[in-house]
Order: sequence, then structure tokens, then C-alpha cells
Amino acid sequence: MIRQTAAHVDLGALAHNARAIRAFMAAQRGDGGPVLVGVVKANGYGHGAAEAGRTLVEAGAGMLACADLEEAAALRRAGLAGPILVFGALSLGDADAVFEYGLTPTIASPAAARRLQEASARRGVRLRYHLEIDTGMNRLGFRHDNLARTLPAVLASPNLDLEGVYTHFATADVPGDGLFALQRRNFDAANETLAGLGARHYLRHAANSAALLAGPATWFDLVRPGLLLYGVAPPAFEGRVAVKPVMSLRSRIVTVKGVRPGEIIGYGGRFTAQRPTTMAVVPAGYADGIDWRLAGRGWALVRGRRAAMVGSVCMDMIMLDVTGIGAEPGDEVVLTGRQGDEEVTVAEMAGWAGTIPYELLCRVGNRVARVYSPS
Repeated sequence: MIRQTAAHVDLGALAHNARAIRAFMAAQRGDGGPVLVGVVKANGYGHGAAEAGRTLVEAGAGMLACADLEEAAALRRAGLAGPILVFGALSLGDADAVFEYGLTPTIASPAAARRLQEASARRGVRLRYHLEIDTGMNRLGFRHDNLARTLPAVLASPNLDLEGVYTHFATADVPGDGLFALQRRNFDAANETLAGLGARHYLRHAANSAALLAGPATWFDLVRPGLLLYGVAPPAFEGRVAVKPVMSLRSRIVTVKGVRPGEIIGYGGRFTAQRPTTMAVVPAGYADGIDWRLAGRGWALVRGRRAAMVGSVCMDMIMLDVTGIGAEPGDEVVLTGRQGDEEVTVAEMAGWAGTIPYELLCRVGNRVARVYSPS
């Protein structure tokens, strides 16, 4: 048995996006461009990490990246054999997985460096790692203005080999933002400090989706687009690369009923019919990732027309006003995606809910089957 609500994932669109991004960079820089890192954290932004990872590697990604060791181990168990960078901070006891699964960890603190050095020495091996520099976001990483004190011991670790250095930008999606420019300068200064400490021949990376689209200034050796790979561009840079939406969230109407004027629909009586209303029930709710805030604000597509979400978003279902549409049980409902000449984008839905597209895609629930079309 398969639930009616499913996320249709077009792996061909994902491959197209990766190739389009690589072509954009090659045209801009004229040297083939930097290496593309396929970011597949949070289950591939809700699309399925293993399937997305395989597709991105086939489309030319030179490395995959995820948030933590558990995500990386799942990729290995799914058969992905190439380099995998783990962004997240290492916790006590995490070191074993780094070696068991052949992962590239991030070192973001002196304590993490000590743990990995001790674990490498016990095994008699050398471990490649990436170093995270905090250039002003004040999250993870070594402070850019304190490296002369904090890094010498890390760089001197006999069993650790520096493979890459990176930072995260806080405001790359805001054109002309002063903090973005400051972080770029701080990253340049950090690399000068590293050179003064004797670090040589490592990879540099900083560009997320927005920084990539802003231009080559922060591309360096690797770029790390995230949501752009999945077909959603930051609004300020929309259209610079012709990416395609990868996921379409669809369901079907299970029942249609009439509601008289003055009657309510759904929990809390939040919607009262002002006219004779035809209401359709769709088996997709907040347990499937349909944001609760879409109640009274969201729209879905039925028979190529927009139908308003009325009443509350329930755990397992939503209600649509299909008055005048002629809807019947079994009709397809498109929550995000295209139907006929109409389309509901993830960015549009995020605007209705007062959130960001990242959240909506990552929250598509585990009980929602992913239906893959081949690349």
C-alpha cells in the first residue's frame, strides 16, 4: 500500500542543475571553474541524500558534503565511495566513525584537533581534514583574528594533514551587504596568516548558493551550492542560472462535500463559510511537512486551478475550497509543482507561510514516499 501523498523527485532536473551551475562557472572564469561540492545534508534537503548524492557525482560533483557523521555514514552504507566532507562539529566519541567510514572531518576547535590527533596516532594513520574559520558569523570555527595563537598546535599535529580551509557567509544573499564584504576580507587575511604559519597547498572554499551566483570573487577552489542544486535560487539572484525545480509534492482528493453558509471547517472553527462551499479533503498535513501557518493563506492546484486552503492544517489532512472547480475524489492535488499552466513554487509557499524554502523542503516527512524519475 502506498499513501496518496508523495514527493516526486526528478533526478534528471537535479543533474541538469548541477551541469548548469558548472557551465555558468566555467563561462564566468574561463578555466573550467572550481570543483562543485554536492551538498546533501538534511537528507538532501528533503529529496533523499543517497539518490541525490549519486546523481550529483554522476553530474560532475567532485565531493559530497553533509551536516554530521550519521548522515555521512548513511551515504557510505548506501554505496557512495567518493570523498565526503562533514561540516558539523565533532562530539566526544565521534572519532571512530571518521575512520570506519573514511570521512573528511571538519576541525573547528582545538579540542576537536586533539581528539582526532589522538585517534589517528592510536591507529597509526594520517587523516586529512578541513579547517573552518569563523570570519564573523560567530557560529563554528576558529576566530579569524586569533589564528596565530590557536592554530600552531593544530598545524603541528603529526598525524593530521590539512586538506582544505573554509568559512561560512552570513549574508551572501543580500547584494552589497557590508558584512559579506568584511567576511571576504577576513577570510583573505586568515589565509595570509595560515601561509605565515607554514600551511601550503590546501583547498579554499566559501561560496554557498548566493555567493556562487554573486560572481567569481569567492569561488576559490571549491563551491558549495545547496538549495540552488535543488532548483531554488536566492531571490536577489533568481534567473542567473537556469535551474529547474527538482521536487513536486502531490496528493489526491479523498472526499468532496458541501458546506452550508455559516458552517465551520476544521479544528478551532477558524474558517466559516460565507456562501455554499464545495470542500475537498486531501490526506496531507503538518506531519507530512505542510506548514501549519498555511491555514487560510496557502493554495494548491486542482484540475489546473488554484484552490485555497481553508480551515486549519491538521496533522494528516488539509481542506481545500474547490467551489466551481468540479473536483471529484481521486483528482490529483499539486501542493508544490506544476499542473497544466499553473505552478506553485516552494518559494511561493514559503512566502505564504512566512518562512524560507529550506525549511519547507527539509520538513517533508519520512512517511511521504519519494518517487524518483531517473536522471
